[in-house]
Amino acid sequence: MQYRIDRLRAALAERDLPGLLVGAPANRRYLSDFTASYGWMVVTAADAFILTDSRYLIQAGREAPDYDVRQIVNPGKTMPEVLAELCKELGLDRLAFEAAHTTVADHSRLVAVLGDAVALEATEGLVEGLRMVKDEAEMVRLRRAISMTDAAMEAVAPRLCPDHTERQAVWMLEQALRERGAEGVSFPIIVAAGPNAALPHHRPGDDPLGKGGTIIIDMGALLDGYHADLTRTLVIGEPDKRFRQVYDTVAEAQRLAIAGIRPGALAHEVDALARDSIAAAGYGAHFGHGLGHGIGLNVHEEPFLRWALPGGTSAPLQAGMVTSVEPGIYLEGWGGVRIEDIVLVTADGCEVLSNAIKLR
Repeated sequence: MQYRIDRLRAALAERDLPGLLVGAPANRRYLSDFTASYGWMVVTAADAFILTDSRYLIQAGREAPDYDVRQIVNPGKTMPEVLAELCKELGLDRLAFEAAHTTVADHSRLVAVLGDAVALEATEGLVEGLRMVKDEAEMVRLRRAISMTDAAMEAVAPRLCPDHTERQAVWMLEQALRERGAEGVSFPIIVAAGPNAALPHHRPGDDPLGKGGTIIIDMGALLDGYHADLTRTLVIGEPDKRFRQVYDTVAEAQRLAIAGIRPGALAHEVDALARDSIAAAGYGAHFGHGLGHGIGLNVHEEPFLRWALPGGTSAPLQAGMVTSVEPGIYLEGWGGVRIEDIVLVTADGCEVLSNAIKLR
C-alpha cells in the first residue's frame, strides 16, 4: 500500500495541496485495504489517518496497520469534530476533499465545525487518476474475477431452455458464480430475451427465454473487492438471417475496436472504430451508449471509451489500464445484440482477458 500513498502524495504536492480528505469507499480501499462500509481517511505529506466508529476500530487496525486510527463517536465526537482536532494537531489550515463523493449535507457539517480555521478545497479525480493504471496485485484479483465469470457463463449457457424465465436464468448464473467462489455479483445480472433485449439495461422478469430469439446476458463476479463484467448474446435453437447479420456487425465492430487499443490511442478514437463500423452497416442510430468503461474496485470507472465532448478530446490510453469493449445494436420490437470483453492495455497493444465462448 505504501507506494499507492506515495503516488497520492506526489499528486498532492504537484497541486500544492497539504492534505486530502478521502470519503469514497473504493478510494479508501485502494489506499489502505480498509473494507468497512463507514469511514474517512486523511492523507498528508507525512501522515495518514483513518477516522471511523467503534464498529470498525479493530478491523481498521488489522486491515490498515500503517494508518493512525481515530475514533468517531455519535453523539459525542462527530466526524467533523474529530477532523477539526486532527487539523489543529497537524497545523493544517487547508484541506482538499473529494467533491464528487461529498454530499452537500456533509460539506455543510464540515464547514460548520471547521469554520475559518480550515479552508476546504474541492478536488476531483485525484485517487481515481491513480486507480486507472492497475498494479500487479490488482491484476491478480481482476484476472481471477474474470476467469470465474467466464466459467460460470460457460457452465450455465448450455443448460438454458426455452421455458426458463429470465429470472430463473439470473438465479442459475448467480448460483454458478457463488459456487466458483465469488463473494457476490458485480451488479444485478441482466438477462433480456426477445424484444426485451432492445433495452440495454433490462430488468429481468418472468418472460420465457424462448426459441430462436436473441438473449442478452450481462454478468460479472465480485471477488476481493474487484469486479468482472461480461456480456454474451445467445440464441436457443437456430438463429435466423437477421440475427446473424446484426450479430456479425457487432462482432466486427468489437474486433476493430480491440485491434485499435494500444498505449497512446485516444479513448474517443477507439470508440469511433466500433461506432463508424456499425454506422456503415446501417445501424448507427441503434448504438447509443459508449463503447466501454474501466473496471476495478468499481464496475464503471475511468477510463471511459466514448465519444469526445464537443470541442474536446479524450485522454490517451496507458499500459496497465483495463477496460470493457462492448458495442451493441438494439432494435425496438425485435431485440438486441451486445458482446463485451475485458481488455488490458499492454506495452505494445492489448490482451483480451475474457475467454467465455462466443457464437461462431
